[in-house]
This record gives sequence, structure tokens and C-alpha cells, in this order.
Amino acid sequence: MAKNLPRPAKRSGATRRPPPRARRDWTRFDRWLDNLVSWSVATALLVGVVAIVVTLVWHLRG
Repeated sequence: MAKNLPRPAKRSGATRRPPPRARRDWTRFDRWLDNLVSWSVATALLVGVVAIVVTLVWHLRG
């Protein structure tokens, strides 16, 4: 009688895939996201200041 030997991992398909890579380096994405947030905050502040100035000028003239 055959003993219960462990079977190799089941393979599906004939395509051999490379082993998964090590952890992905998120440094570039993190720097890009930091820049995006910084520019967004600066733009929002600029729009807010312009809106306040326009509102003050509008009310002082009228």
C-alpha cells in the first residue's frame, strides 16, 4: 500500500510565472503625493485670500 505522501502544490496552466518580488518601494509615490497635497493646500489658501479681498473690495465700494 502507498503511504500518504504530501502532494506538490497544484499547478494551473503551463505558464511559469516569476516569483513575487519583494516589497514595493513607495518612496516615489509618497513624494509625489506630498507634492500634490502641498500644491492643493497652497491653491486653496490662495483662492481663499483672493475671495476675501474681492469680497472686501466689493462691500467697500458699494
